Amino acid sequence: MPKFVDAALRRQEVVEAVFRIIAADGLERASLREVADEAELAVGSVRHYFASSEELLAHAFGAVVDRIVGRLTAADDRLEALRPGTEEHYEAVVALLGELLPLDEERAVDACVWMAFKNAARTKPFLAPEADRSHRAVAAVMGRIVMELSGGDGDGAGQPGPPGPDRQGLVTEAERLLATLDGLTMHALLQPEWMTAQMCRDVLDAHLSGLTGRVPAINLR
Repeated sequence: MPKFVDAALRRQEVVEAVFRIIAADGLERASLREVADEAELAVGSVRHYFASSEELLAHAFGAVVDRIVGRLTAADDRLEALRPGTEEHYEAVVALLGELLPLDEERAVDACVWMAFKNAARTKPFLAPEADRSHRAVAAVMGRIVMELSGGDGDGAGQPGPPGPDRQGLVTEAERLLATLDGLTMHALLQPEWMTAQMCRDVLDAHLSGLTGRVPAINLR
């Protein structure tokens, strides 16, 4: 009697093999054969689920985007229950931003894979849709955070903190925050002994102080 194979589970095992290869050796090594070897499968088995390297890589990119956006969404849902301007809200904001940083092994792998795919999307058009989806999803969360921290409602009005940004300013501040996080991620991946969780927190506090008018002492976990 043929052995039943859970197709969804097998596809996930293949994707996890892609992640391990990219984290260890870079995207260039993630060929069907290398992925098959890493997943301890025959190349034909991998082709049963992914017809080409492009299909496999696009699926893997989507999977890491789903994981990261999923963590952000869960943290954003928790944030909605808190009142802006409170210490609890600020700590929840930094915890949410920490989901994009390589602060533990899981997030480090995800961040490394995400960065590799985003960079590859510059020259590989089949990766562009996921790169655009991930940027839009993350930028939307950054926009809401900037609006809440600044006390603005998108037209410059609101409390607490300094006057909130107008709509154009909101986009600029959201992109500035995202650029700060991308820079922290890259530094933490390349220089983990220097760019520690504490250093990431200090940089985030310094950046966010421009929106909140204060720099509370908190810990990233």
